[in-house]
Amino acid sequence: MDGKSRSIKLHVPEYSELWYRRQLLADPDTMSYNKGCNISFEGYDKATGCIDFPEDKWQGWYRQWTGRTDVRFYAYIVLDGKFIGEVNLHRDPDSDWYDDRFNMGIVIESHYRGNGYALTAMELLLERAFEEVGAASVHNEFESYRTAAALRLHLNAGFSVDSDDGHITRLSITARQYFDREKG
Repeated sequence: MDGKSRSIKLHVPEYSELWYRRQLLADPDTMSYNKGCNISFEGYDKATGCIDFPEDKWQGWYRQWTGRTDVRFYAYIVLDGKFIGEVNLHRDPDSDWYDDRFNMGIVIESHYRGNGYALTAMELLLERAFEEVGAASVHNEFESYRTAAALRLHLNAGFSVDSDDGHITRLSITARQYFDREKG
């Protein structure tokens, strides 16, 4: 880990800090990876990739994402006291997989990408998932056309490719893989 990456922390935001999430999701450069995707989020703009996060939705969202940390975890990625992105981890109750499957997500502001911050943040998220929550596995999926940087990030964090049908790439890391990696 380089000197810049060591200063990365995860911070569960206070309700009063949700302005940053709204700002992050409204930034077309940051959200351009979502552009043109078929996403069913309320407030998603297919032309820009941005997602509307109006203040009248904050209270319900905040309660859902910060209420039960064994089911959901959400945090800002912080570099030297400045918010630079977000991570999330959530149990997937609709999954046809087993009960301890968690899905994850990560977004880094566009102008902070390429500096190793995402890998450090992902490592911190995996530490939380496996060492604190007791997840059996963590999964992520994304459009196959995004595989260059996204795939490299996940593989560097210890994930393995489960499948790639040419449209969606699915990856996972099990608790055993994580702990074996930590030992070695």
